Amino acid sequence: MGKRNITLLSDFFLMGLTDSEDIQLVLFTLFLLMYLITVLGNMGMILIICLDSKLHTPMYFFLSHLSFLDPIYSSVITPKTLDNLLTSIKTISYLNCFTQMYFFVFLGATECFLLSSMAYDRYVAICSPLHYPVVMSIRRCCSLVFGSYLIGFTDSFVNVFCMNKLHFCDSNVIYHFFCDTSPILSLSCTDTHNIEIMIFIVAGCTLVVCLITISMSYVSILSTILKITFTSGKWKAFSTCASHLLGVTIFYGTMIFTYLKPNKSYSLGNDQVASVFYTIVIPMLNPLICSLRNKEVKNAVSRVIQKRKVSKQLK
Repeated sequence: MGKRNITLLSDFFLMGLTDSEDIQLVLFTLFLLMYLITVLGNMGMILIICLDSKLHTPMYFFLSHLSFLDPIYSSVITPKTLDNLLTSIKTISYLNCFTQMYFFVFLGATECFLLSSMAYDRYVAICSPLHYPVVMSIRRCCSLVFGSYLIGFTDSFVNVFCMNKLHFCDSNVIYHFFCDTSPILSLSCTDTHNIEIMIFIVAGCTLVVCLITISMSYVSILSTILKITFTSGKWKAFSTCASHLLGVTIFYGTMIFTYLKPNKSYSLGNDQVASVFYTIVIPMLNPLICSLRNKEVKNAVSRVIQKRKVSKQLK
């Protein structure tokens, strides 16, 4: 058997979402609008939480970190995607590609564990309300957030370390709109079996641990809610975690569909649609489904606006 010519690539070529210029223009407008809403919505949420003292609770502490992660998570992918939709030169350097992949995995894994921490917070609030201030202390909340970032960093380091061992020889064309693990693995001319197993184990463990935590939390929450005799009490308890449950379902649903499967089953069309959803759409939806439908947040916005009006009148 002849040996393949292994080449050190300096650039990759991103195929993007479509070749049609008309569709590219539509997608550019749509993605740009979503990106602006993502940044402004999440930054606005952080500002409201900081300015209103009644939102200085563990639930909104976690939510502020989620609102901090989402625009950065989207910024890792969206600006380059917008640039590629407008230009014919769709190259990305080897270093920038792996940097994008590193931060994408880091922020994605961090968000997974942050959502699990939020589920645990709701579990304590509903199932053990009298112990809530003690259990969800400032120290505990900070530890959960720090742990989320640390695990995200570890997952991302393992992922990029494994991927950096690959050699590319036949093609530098990535059949995706950003540097994701599966399409890059498919480009390698070296055996990727062991690397795929390692990445699958790390990603699988992350998702499984998070899903077990969330599932156990919500099973306990549901059991507690069903024991409440008053309908109004049941609705109030359920409404405190319904938006989080919706956000978790959408985020984990697309993640599982895309990543918990062998690399051989990578599908360009289906996986790209799912990728658009969790890289561009979900970061925009999170402040809406987790916060803006919440009466506490609406009241906080009213209080902040009222304070500004009063302060202007005093001046």
